[in-house]
Amino acid sequence: MTDPNAQLQILRSSIDNIDAALVFMLAERFRCTKQVGVLKAEHGMPASDPSREEQQTARLRRLALEADLDPEFAEKWFNFVVAEVIRHHTEAAEER
Repeated sequence: MTDPNAQLQILRSSIDNIDAALVFMLAERFRCTKQVGVLKAEHGMPASDPSREEQQTARLRRLALEADLDPEFAEKWFNFVVAEVIRHHTEAAEER
């Protein structure tokens, strides 16, 4: 029989690695969206694109279902990220 403490450590190590990967992926995502914000600011485009956000929400909900992840959670996560992106885009426009 495997030691439950050893199993716990292995699982926690995996979780820690996944968390690190998520942070780096999120940072890369924000680097890309920052470029979008600058482009939008340079061309007087609005910070928010409700049509794109709606398409992305639907897409992420489908992906969540495929991944056996709660689509409501995926949508909440996306809405949180989009709110931060819009804040960045607004700041970029105000700096121009």
